[in-house]
Parts: sequence; structure tokens; C-alpha cells
Amino acid sequence: MIKNDTIIALATPAGVGAIAVIRLSGEDAITIVDAFFKSIKKDKSIKTQKTHTSHLGHIVDKGIILDEVLVSVFKNPNSYTGENVVEISCHGSSFIQQEILQLFLQNGCRMADNGEFTMRAFLNGKMDLSQAEAVADVIAANSAASHQMAIQQMRGGITNELKELRVQLLDFAALIELELDFSGEDVEFADRTKFKELVSKITFVLKRLIDSFAFGNAMKNGIPVAIIGEPNVGKSTLLNALLNEEKAIVSDIAGTTRDAIEDDLIIEGVAFRFIDTAGIRETKDIIESIGIKKAYEKADNAQLIIFLIDSNKFSYAKEEFLEEIETIKTRFPNKRLLVIANKIDTLSCHDSSILQSEIENLILLSAKNKTGIEELKNELTSLVNIGALSNNETIVTNSRHFEALNNALIAITSVQQGIDLEIGTDLFSIDIRECLRHLGAITGDYDVDKDILGHIFGNFCIGK
Repeated sequence: MIKNDTIIALATPAGVGAIAVIRLSGEDAITIVDAFFKSIKKDKSIKTQKTHTSHLGHIVDKGIILDEVLVSVFKNPNSYTGENVVEISCHGSSFIQQEILQLFLQNGCRMADNGEFTMRAFLNGKMDLSQAEAVADVIAANSAASHQMAIQQMRGGITNELKELRVQLLDFAALIELELDFSGEDVEFADRTKFKELVSKITFVLKRLIDSFAFGNAMKNGIPVAIIGEPNVGKSTLLNALLNEEKAIVSDIAGTTRDAIEDDLIIEGVAFRFIDTAGIRETKDIIESIGIKKAYEKADNAQLIIFLIDSNKFSYAKEEFLEEIETIKTRFPNKRLLVIANKIDTLSCHDSSILQSEIENLILLSAKNKTGIEELKNELTSLVNIGALSNNETIVTNSRHFEALNNALIAITSVQQGIDLEIGTDLFSIDIRECLRHLGAITGDYDVDKDILGHIFGNFCIGK
């Protein structure tokens, strides 16, 4: 799949800016640029310069100066792609960018496909497949947490987790295959005790990585937080207070919110996606009923649930509120629940104390006056287990990796069952190879076909 042609693309976003970077990669990249680059120092050819050096000069076409540029040279194999790479830093005029691109497209280059630079880096052994995918995650990171996970992955997080185990499993696979060659001799080359220990170890690691996906995926895309409660309890006002903008319509009329309203907010480096839902109540309004149904659906998909109550109603609806809290806990047993009493600006200190004594871990706030909002934000971040990030543990965020890990776990579980049942070596050796195939597919070390690569790198931006 490695081509010898030279590709070119903008490495910076399209549009007007102070500077733009145009990247070329391929065997002839340096030669092609050298033909049109005139150094400030006379008779200086970039072909004779050392790798990782930059040179000031002009791009000249038929005696006409297109722009003053800084050309950086990276010679193979010590470049991002493993090929000769040239990066041209020019002024950010759209006209200048296109003039330089067209010049080289007419003189030996072709436009790079999406992600082709990184694909070449993978195919030339500069990084494994999981690291290549992490490049896209670094570019797309919108919070400190998602950035940290992407960087950890780009440094070989999941590769390091699986590399040693995969090598050990390969060694045992070779011994198992050897036993098959001597099936008539009734000999065992693979120590069954050590093999069982390895299978147990692989099972443990796979389960831990699989379990990390729910957290990692949420941290990467934003932790969904559903705000639920009765109509007119202040859900939309709370969303607006958190976002510090008038995102949702606020009205004294019950049932104003008919559909879910969502927006993102980064708190202490962690992205949260808040979802304001329709007020939950008995209603004959068809449209409002649909909104209430959606409210429960959003709560089903959320990781955190905020149940908002009107503090003014607690004195005469105490049992109803307590029953509703238990109902929510029963309906969403695996969700983290925050119970918040809104409109405390209308309560006395005595009534507030009584309220807190009746409901465990209750948060008091006034969404209208933005009182207690910072305390709520602190509580939200405390509920998120970011200890794994602090400890640099490997966290799976890629759905392709998640699927491969699940398939590898199924295969290694079959191996374990085969050992326990003492079935023939020829039967569970198939499962060993299947496990190796799925583990290798994560890093690209085993049977990764062209379609998979095309799908992965096709989601990259052009120029990367």
C-alpha cells in the first residue's frame, strides 16, 4: 500500500491567517521543492542541507516571487512519515496558499488523501495503528481530560499493556503448534500451569481495559448529565446558570420545555454535556408526553442524574419527594444521583437545615440567583473518577479497540474452557490464534486489511 509518489497538502486549517504550513512527503519531496526555492543565501540548495534544518528564502516560479517562506527539511527515515518531508511556512493569504499548492501539483506532486501522512507513518513503521488513531484524538481533544487520554494513547498506552502478553501468548501458541506436529508422540511442550497463569492474566487485563471504555468514551465525548424533575422546578434556569447564558427558555408556565436541550461545559478540565429535559408529570398533552418519554430516555443514557426539587414544596410534599428519589434510584441503579433543592432564596435558614437533615447529601442552591452553582460544579467533578487519569492508567476510548478487546476476551475465555475441559490441543489452538488476531488488529501487527485502514484514516483531516 506504500506509494512512492509525493503528496502535498495544507497542514494548517484552510482560510486566512498569519501563516500557513504546506507539507510534502515522498521520495522526491526535497528535490521538487529545491527546484523552486531560492535561498536568501545565494547558491544554497536544500538537497545538501542536514535533516531537521530550516531555511529562509523565496518560492519562485518563472522568475516571479510567490512568497517569502521558511522551508523545513526532514530527511528519511527521521521524519513524521518516515519519508523525505518538507514543510513550507508561508504567509496565510488564501491566494498565496493556492499559488504554492498549484505550483507543486503541476510539478510532480498530487493532493494527499485524508490522513495519508499519518497512514504513511504507520505503514513505514513510525507508529502502530493505535498510536496513529490517537493522533486524530489529540487534534479533536476539547478538554484537558480528553487531551491527556489521547496523549497517553499516542505514547503507546494500550500497546504497552498488550505487547508483553501478546509475545508470551505467541510463544505458547508456537509450542502448542509444535505439540500438534508430534500429536502421535503424546508429548507436551507447553507448561500447562504457566499457560493457565498467562490465560488468567490476559483475561484480567482484557476485562480491565473493556471496563474502562464506558468512562473513557464519556470523558472523550463529554459526560452526559440529565437534569430531571417536575415542571417549573427550575431545570431550564439551572442549565442557563451552569452555562452562564440563556440557552433554554424560562417561563412560569408549566411544561414549557417539550424537548431535550443539550450543551457542553468544561469544568476543571473535564467535559460535561448537560441535558435539560421536559418536566415529569401526569399529562394528557401528546407532545408533552413525548417530551417526558424522552426525559427518561436521556436519563437512561446519562452517567449522572440531577434530580431537582422545589424546596418550597418540601414541607407539604415530603413523602412524595422521598418516594420519588427512591423510585429514581431503583429505576437507575447504576447511575450517580445528585438531589438538588432549588429556590432556597425563598427559605429561612431554619427551613434549609430541616431540608438537609431529611435528604442525605442534598445540595441547596438558587438557580435564579446563581447561589450554590460553584458548589454544584465541585460536586460534579468529585463524582468523576479521574484517579485513573492521574495515575496514567490506560483508558480505552476507541470503539474499534473496544470491539477487538471484547472479541479477544471471547476467544481467550474459550481457551480457558478448553484447558479446564482438557479438550484436544488442536481445538483450543484455533481460539489462541483468534485471540492473537484480535489483539494484533488493535496495533496493526496482525491481519489489518485495506478496508479497515481506509476507514480509520479517512476520518482524519487532509494534511494529517
